[in-house]
Order: sequence, then C-alpha cells, then structure tokens
Amino acid sequence: MVFNKARWLLTSSCLTTGLRQVARIRNLRVMFSSFLVSILSDERLAVNSRNQVNQANVSSVTEFLLLGFSSLGENQLILFAVFLCLYLIILSGNITIVTVIHLDCNLRIPMYFFLGILSISETCYTFVVLPKMLINLLSVLRKISFISCATQMFFFLGFAVTNCMLLGVMGYDHYAAICHPLRYPILMSWQICGQLAASCAGIGFLFSLVGTLLVFRLPFCGPNKVNHYFCDISPVIRLACTDSNINELIIFIGGVLALMVPMTFICISYGFIVCTILKIPSAEGKLKAFSTCASHLTVVIIHYGCASFVYLRPSSKFSSSKDRLVTVTYTVFTPLLNPMVYSLRNKDVQMAIQKVIGRGKCNPKVL
Repeated sequence: MVFNKARWLLTSSCLTTGLRQVARIRNLRVMFSSFLVSILSDERLAVNSRNQVNQANVSSVTEFLLLGFSSLGENQLILFAVFLCLYLIILSGNITIVTVIHLDCNLRIPMYFFLGILSISETCYTFVVLPKMLINLLSVLRKISFISCATQMFFFLGFAVTNCMLLGVMGYDHYAAICHPLRYPILMSWQICGQLAASCAGIGFLFSLVGTLLVFRLPFCGPNKVNHYFCDISPVIRLACTDSNINELIIFIGGVLALMVPMTFICISYGFIVCTILKIPSAEGKLKAFSTCASHLTVVIIHYGCASFVYLRPSSKFSSSKDRLVTVTYTVFTPLLNPMVYSLRNKDVQMAIQKVIGRGKCNPKVL
C-alpha cells in the first residue's frame, strides 16, 4: 500500500508539473502571437506611411519642362524664324490642296479624296506640335502641365498613326486603279472610301489611347525634364520612377503593328503594280503609270523611314540629339513635302490650282 501510495503521489506530481508546463507553453504562445501581431501591425503602418509618401511624391509632379533646343542658346531665334516660315508654308500648302480638291469637280475621285484627308490630318498633326515648339523657342520657361503633356501625346500619336494607315489605303487605291481599272468604281466606291477613312482614324486614335495610358499611368515622382521639344513616348517614359519594361514592350509591339502592317500592305500592293506596269506594251503608258505612284512612294519612304528609326527600338536607346533631328524631319519636313510633291509632280492638281486662281480673279465671291 505504501508503494502504491508513493506511486500515486509521484504520478499526481508529474501531472501537476505537466499541466504547469502546458500552461506556460500556452502563455508563451499567446505572448509570441501578440508579439507577431504587434510587429505586423507596425509593418503595415510603415507600409501605409511609405505609400502615402510615394503618393505625395507622385502627385507632386504636376508639370514637365520641355528642354527642346535650349542648348543652342541665341541660335534659337534663327530656328524660330525658320520653323515659323516652314509652318506657314505647311498650313498654306495643305489648305490649298484641300480647297482645290473641294472646288474642282475633276479631282473628286478616291485618289484625291484620300489626299485631302491626308492633308487635313497633316495640318492637325503639325498643329499639335509646332505652335508649342515656336512658343518655347522664345520663352525661358518651357513648362507644360501633366494633362497638357498627355493630351499632346494622345493627339500626336493619333494623327501620326492615322497618317500611316492613310498611306497604306492610298497604296491600295493605286493598286485598284492600275491592276483592276474596270472594277475600280466598285472596289473604291464612295461608301467604301468613307469607311476606309473612318477606319484609319479609328485605328489611329485607338493605338494612341492605349499608348498614352500606358505612359501616363506610370508614377512620375522624380525628374520632370523632358529632353525633347514635345511630349513624345521615349523621353517621357524614361522619367517614370518605376520599372516600365512591360509598358515599353506593349508600346513597342503596338509601334511594330502600326508601322509594319501598312508598310507590308504597301509593298505587296506595289509588287502587283510593278508586275502590271511591266505588261503595258507602250513606254508612254508605263511612264504615266509610274509617275502616278512616284509621289506616293516618295512620301511613304520618308515618313516610314523616319518613324521606323525612332519608334522601332527600345526607349533605352533614345538619343536626344539624333532623335530630335529625325523627329524634326517627320514632324516638319514630311508635312511640308506632301503638298509640294503632290502639287509639283501632279499635272491634275497644277491645272486645278490654276483654274481656281483664275476663277478667283474673275469672280472673288466664289472663294
């Protein structure tokens, strides 16, 4: 009995000790859990405070500074005079083409319809960029607000992609006129022409909307100096204070589609055109057919060549001096080239201009 009693006491003491250890473990677990909760809550507070600071930094960038040609110093006055003259020539040339096409009944065919749409698009395209550039050439503060910068990029990209699509459609128009002259009235009816022009504008501004959103949804919390004379994609996206590789990849794919698809379409169209022209027996007929396409081909080579050099590469390879020079080519000289090429090399447009001028001299009320 004494042995059993001793064993019972030993067992009870062990149970008591075990219960005490379990209680201690529970207390330690509760203390550790509360400690973890306090750490996590402190971490959440720290993260929230950092997010608030970042949001404050992001919202602090409300404007950009367009550096443009500021490195040229006093030579900017010469550039102002040159670009102002070129801008006035662009406006007068494109407005003349649109007016002549509207007034002359002989030019109311699909080819000149698309030429008129292209002239309107080129006029709006230069209006988005050049007036602000001219103002900045004369001012010390070259500031542009965040919203204005996004708006400028949206309309610039919209009209630029629209021009690419229009040049592709004009290539198809030449193909239909030369390769299928009997079916041309059906292939290029006015209803189809209107649908094609609307599709070019719709696709252009859809690409522009996506590209602009991909750029300006990024946080801008650091430097705000845009090393360009307008808000273009590459110099602006480089100012983002976060990783923009995915956005740049999507924009690059969009640029490839916007440039290479119509360019491929133009190459295929002119392949068929060349095959058809070579079958023409007379040398005069071949020369006339080639002269019809020469103006369009000249504009296509310059426009697509310059645009491909700037946009078909990553923004990390952006070179401010070279890219500014190339950008001036397709924002100033290409719109200047369009009316000059189509008016100087096209006898129908020359005759229509002379007719409208002569009509204006006889009866000023017509204009």
